[in-house]
Amino acid sequence: MKTLEDLKKIREEMQSQINLRTDESDVTRIVVGMATCGIAAGARPVLEALVNEVGSRKLQNVVVTQTGCIGVCRLEPIVEVYEKGQEKVTYVQMDPDKARKLVSEHLVNGRVVQAWTIGAAE
Repeated sequence: MKTLEDLKKIREEMQSQINLRTDESDVTRIVVGMATCGIAAGARPVLEALVNEVGSRKLQNVVVTQTGCIGVCRLEPIVEVYEKGQEKVTYVQMDPDKARKLVSEHLVNGRVVQAWTIGAAE
């Protein structure tokens, strides 16, 4: 980055990749636990895989965010999916490959991957 135009171009690219918090009620939120426990278990590559997959598929009304500790450290990395009119789905022991498949199966095709949910882990 050498000029103000370079900075503006980077800003535009990042804004198109990542939707920041919004008040729209029809937005699907994907939340990744990024406390120390999650990061140590590999949450950062999971977050990156989710952001990249949502961006590459140009999914509208999907926001990928992060949070602190979700509270079940032994099952990290944890990803929660919040959809309008649906119960929250908590995915556990995620990795980047599972994260990409979560986007295709859950968000695109509407099928919860039951084997990766907290209910299956318990």
